[in-house]
Amino acid sequence: MPYNTFRYNYFLLAAVVITVAAGSLNCFAKSEIRKPKLKPNFIIFLTDDQGYNDVGCFGSPNIRTPNFDRLASEGIKLRSNYVGAPVCGPSRAALMTGSYPIRIAEPKNYKHLHTQLHDKEVTIPEVLKAQGYATALIGKWHIGGSPNDQGFDYFLGTPAFNGYTKLIKEAEYRSSIMRNKETIVKAIEQAEMDQLTTMYTEEALQFIESKQDQPFFLLLSHNMPHVPLGVSDKFRGKSKAGLYGDVIEELDWSLGQVMGKLKELGLDDNTLVVFLSDNGPWIEKGIDDHAGNADPLRGAKMKSWEGGPRVPCIMRWPKQIPAGQTVDQITTAMDLLPTFSALAKSPLPKDITIDGKNIYPFVSGETKESPHDVYFYYTYTHLHAVRDSQWKLVLPRPAKPKWMSWWARMIDEVKSVQLFDLDNDIGETTNLADKHPEIVKRLLASIDNARRELGDCDRIGNGARFYDQNPKRPDIQRYKTWRTKQTKQ
Repeated sequence: MPYNTFRYNYFLLAAVVITVAAGSLNCFAKSEIRKPKLKPNFIIFLTDDQGYNDVGCFGSPNIRTPNFDRLASEGIKLRSNYVGAPVCGPSRAALMTGSYPIRIAEPKNYKHLHTQLHDKEVTIPEVLKAQGYATALIGKWHIGGSPNDQGFDYFLGTPAFNGYTKLIKEAEYRSSIMRNKETIVKAIEQAEMDQLTTMYTEEALQFIESKQDQPFFLLLSHNMPHVPLGVSDKFRGKSKAGLYGDVIEELDWSLGQVMGKLKELGLDDNTLVVFLSDNGPWIEKGIDDHAGNADPLRGAKMKSWEGGPRVPCIMRWPKQIPAGQTVDQITTAMDLLPTFSALAKSPLPKDITIDGKNIYPFVSGETKESPHDVYFYYTYTHLHAVRDSQWKLVLPRPAKPKWMSWWARMIDEVKSVQLFDLDNDIGETTNLADKHPEIVKRLLASIDNARRELGDCDRIGNGARFYDQNPKRPDIQRYKTWRTKQTKQ
């Protein structure tokens, strides 16, 4: 479809959608329930840069999220859910492959700041397609190549990110919009950014309806609330939290539309829905009034304090996951691949190691303990910290190390080993390292294990994946060069 024709037709459609949707914020409509299928459907409702506090049931005082909140009341709220890294590309790669980004193979054995998936990496849709699942990505991709080459039957969305400035007009960069491998919008403008959430929602509803008679996997990967922000007129100026609040409330509407469609089609009882953000809020000078809130967590996107990789997460599956649960044990976005694999009875490849775990026995109440012993906090290839139960150990690090390129500007200095009790100090304010030397020693041993298996900024892990003949991880030389200069100074 020609570029201008797409714009014209879409805005006509948007006008109709806005009229219909204005009075339908509560979309969990009653309907008859079909007999559950043998294989469950899976929907991941993924948002971009949404903070831990930017959901009513996670503590937001001024953003209304009735559909997110209802999802939690009818499912399980995971208060200690982590992504693979606190920034977009690595986080999404980890979700898709069930692996820490430092383990994931990339083309030519490189290690990009935004992970680029090697085509030999196995993704969620590729695992599910082996069991006859229809698969779709609607929204943001941002991990290199084409989603169609990584298991998705259908793709509509942006190949990369929205932008890096508060307003579109402040930078030359403009995201494109693609349908499968065809570019349908070469450079998005503000009017189209305002319609993205509505556009994605309508595409998602069409996909669900068209695939209702077979098992399906839908990744509804919203661009919002990553800057530049966009919101439709039906939500503009409606929240008590400014433009950012308007954007979140439209995302809540989107979830409600999806849940309403499942009810309407009788698919509700046979669909596992997962909501999470890809990382914490992008709080940085110049865009901070368009950013979210990670309270009560410390830090934000690109940081290894809790506010970076710890994100709001909810899972709902009627009659399978008991309603109204809240848990604080460690879970991760990397768990979705092995969990979906187990539920779909589609085996994972035997020749690769993944870091995610099947958490269905935990969230369903079959077991009381999460399968995770530890979580490792990586920023790019640098191992910053480890969590074990309630304890988090943070390693010393320099501020703004230049070998980390644009990521460096968000890295603050830590002068000595720090230990925090997250059960009693979720904001990471009180260093207990001197009071618990035995815990420090134990967690330092976990750090050593991670360095051997996964790697660090100065070494390659035994379990890291490489599929090409090129030299492995040239970024290590960049780190060593920087380190040499620091030593001479």
